[in-house]
Amino acid sequence: MITTVNAQQRSGSSPMAQSPRSPSSQAPYLTVSVSDPAKMGNGVQAYISYKVITKTNLPEYDGPEKIVIRRYSDFVWLRDRLFEKYKGVFIPPLPEKSTVEKFRFSAEFIEMRRQALDVFVNRIASHHELRQSDDLRTFLQVDEQTMERARSMEIGIFKKKPADFMQIFKDVQSKVSDVVLGKEKPVDESNPEYEKLKNYIFQLEDHLAEAQKHAYRLVKRHRELGQSLSEFGKAVKLLGDCEGNALGKAFSELGAKSEILSIKLQREAQHLLMNFEEPLKDYVRAVQSIKATIAERANAFRHHCELAETIKFKEIDMNKLRLTRSDKLAEAEREYEELKADGAEATRKFERIVKLMNEEIVRFQEQKTVDLGVAFHEFAKGQAELAKGISEAWRSLLPKLENCSS
Repeated sequence: MITTVNAQQRSGSSPMAQSPRSPSSQAPYLTVSVSDPAKMGNGVQAYISYKVITKTNLPEYDGPEKIVIRRYSDFVWLRDRLFEKYKGVFIPPLPEKSTVEKFRFSAEFIEMRRQALDVFVNRIASHHELRQSDDLRTFLQVDEQTMERARSMEIGIFKKKPADFMQIFKDVQSKVSDVVLGKEKPVDESNPEYEKLKNYIFQLEDHLAEAQKHAYRLVKRHRELGQSLSEFGKAVKLLGDCEGNALGKAFSELGAKSEILSIKLQREAQHLLMNFEEPLKDYVRAVQSIKATIAERANAFRHHCELAETIKFKEIDMNKLRLTRSDKLAEAEREYEELKADGAEATRKFERIVKLMNEEIVRFQEQKTVDLGVAFHEFAKGQAELAKGISEAWRSLLPKLENCSS
C-alpha cells in the first residue's frame, strides 16, 4: 500500500506512526506539496507559477525527491488526461480560473488557489488507481519545457477550455428534453438504486451550494463588522483625547478594545474563508465532477444499447441474405463479427464504469464525512473562541464604564 501525506486535513491522508520521510521507513510512500506561488510575466501574459515538490521511494520515479515548476494550465492538463483515461473514477476537481484582473493576482486568491491545487494533486496521489497514472508521473517529474510540449500536443477533449468541461453533462441533460418531446427514443438505465444515487447527487449539489453561499455571507459579515469596529475604535479614541478625566480614559480604552476586536474579527473572517467556505466550495466542485462521470456512464450505456440494437438489425439482414443466397452474405458476416466485437467491448467498458462508480461513491461518502466534519468543527471552534474573546474584552471594560456612569 502506498502512503500519501498532505498538509491539508481535507486531502484524504491519514496520520502515520512514523514519518515516511524517515530513512528508516520501508513502506512505499508518495508525498506531494504545492508551494511558493510566484507571479511570472506582465500584462495579459502574466500568470502564477507554483513549486511542486515530490518525495517518494517508489521505483517508477526518478529519485527520492523532485522539484518542478508548474502553472495552472499544467494542472488542467493533468485533470483532463485523467478524466479521459479513467472513466468511472471521480476525478478530483480544480479551483476555478479567475478572469477578473484585480482578483487574479491578489494575495488571498493566490493562497486559496495554492491550497486547492495542493488538495487536488494529493487526492490524485492518494487514489489507488489515479496514483499509478503515467500522466501523474509526467506532471510530477518532467521539466517545464517538456510539460509545455505535452500540453501543446493535446487533441480532442484536451483542447476544450475548463469552462467547457461540464458541457458533456449538459449534452446528456438535453437528451432528456428530447425524450420528453418525443424527438428521441429514451435510452436510460432502469436501475432504482442508480436513480436514487443520481437524485442524491443533484440534491447534494443544491444543499452544498446553498451552505457555501451563506458561508460566504458569514465571511463578509465578519469582515464588515471588523472594519466597522476599527473605525469606531479610532473615533472613540479621538473622543477620549478630548476628555482629560476618567471618562476620557474609559473612552480611550474602549477605542483600543474595539481596534483589538477588529483584528480578531478580521482573522476569524480569514479563518472562515480558508477552513469553512473553501472546503464547502471544493465539495460543490467535487459533486460537479461526479455529475461529469454520471454523464460518461450515460454515454457508455447509450453506446452499449445502440450497438446491441445494430447487431439485432444486422442479424435480420443476414437472415434475409441467406434466404436469397446473396453474394453479399460473406461481407455481411464479416461486418456482423466486427459489430459483435465492438458490442462486447462497449459492454465491458460500461460494466467497468459501473463497478468503478460503485467503489467511488463509497470512497466519496467516507471522505466527505471526514472533510466536512473537519470544516464544521473548525467553524464551531472559531466562532466559540471569537465569542469568548469578544465577551472577555467587553466585560473587562464594564467596571470602568460603570464608575463613569455613577
